[in-house]
Formats: sequence, structure tokens, C-alpha cells
Amino acid sequence: MSKLLVVETSPRGDYSISRGLTRRFVTEWQAAHPNGEVVDRDLMETDLPFVTGPWLQAYFTPAEQHSPEMKEALRLSDELVAELLATDHLVIATPVYNYNVPAALKAWIDHIVRKGLTLGTDGSGLVAVKKATVLLASGGVYTEDSPIRDRDIATQYLRLILKVIGITDVTFIAAGNAKAVDTGQIGRDDFLAKFQSEIEAEAA
Repeated sequence: MSKLLVVETSPRGDYSISRGLTRRFVTEWQAAHPNGEVVDRDLMETDLPFVTGPWLQAYFTPAEQHSPEMKEALRLSDELVAELLATDHLVIATPVYNYNVPAALKAWIDHIVRKGLTLGTDGSGLVAVKKATVLLASGGVYTEDSPIRDRDIATQYLRLILKVIGITDVTFIAAGNAKAVDTGQIGRDDFLAKFQSEIEAEAA
């Protein structure tokens, strides 16, 4: 049975462009995988702490030496890693804030990049059999001919992190100029529809 893990980060609910892309993607994926399972990890509903001193102490201590407090410090991280390792297709849906990913997504990344679990002790990625699709919603447009192409930090960062943990089959669906929806230049559904063919191809 195929499994899809969807990681969502937008705080805007039904107004979110990235969540709108996600809904379309999940619909198409379920149609293509009628017996598949969708796991939704909403970072706006996850009490996801930033990395702390106790967390790092537990991280760098061998598992067999973990105290109950260390196990508790890594409990959520272990859960997030298990979700990732159990999936066949990872979808990250995120807005772009100030050219990069939101803090909540960075926190998720810090929890799932784990030596011995998703990252080998030699630096090799251990999540090598996965496919990833990144659904990006940004106010700016970062196409090849864009004068602000060099500011596309979010894409560069996510591609790097996914490669580090072993995911090299990565496709980005970039919904640039999403601010046009907020300013009333285009309706939300009409804007989302522009990316439907890309979504269908990736979800198949």
C-alpha cells in the first residue's frame, strides 16, 4: 500500500494558497492510489519546539544511555522521523517568508535530520527510496528570467536538505505571484487552477 506524507506549514487556513495546492494534490493522488494512505502532518497543529540544550544532549548521547528525560526530549522527533521513513511520497506545502521557509518548517527539518536514522554517520542520506514534491506559494516570482532569481533561497534550501537525507527525486511546483490573489487581481480558484496539470502529473 502506498503512503503519502503531507507536511503543511501555512497559518492561513482556507485562505492559504499552499494548502489549496495540497488539497488538489491529495485529491489527485487518492484517485491514482485508491488503496493508499495519506498522513497529514500539520505543523500549525503540532507542538513543535525548537532545538534546545536538553534536546541536543539527548541527540549526541547513544540511545542505550538515554535517561527517561532524554527519551522524552526526543519523543516527538522520533515520531516525525518514523512518519518520514514509513512514507513513499513526501509532500511539503509551504509559503515563502522573506525568501525562505517559515520557522515551523525549519523546526520540522531540525527534528527529522537525525544521525543514524535519516543521516548516516558517514554523512550519506538514509531516505534514499523516497520521492518528494514541494508545493511553494510565494509573493515573488523566481523563474529563470526573473530579476530576483537569486533570492529563491527556499527552493535551494529545501533541495539541499532533501538531498542530504537521501531524497533526490524532488519536484517543485512554484506558485509565484500568489499576492495577486490577496490584491484581488485573480480569484483564488483561478490562480490554483493554473497549476493543476503539474499537480496531476506529480500525483499520478
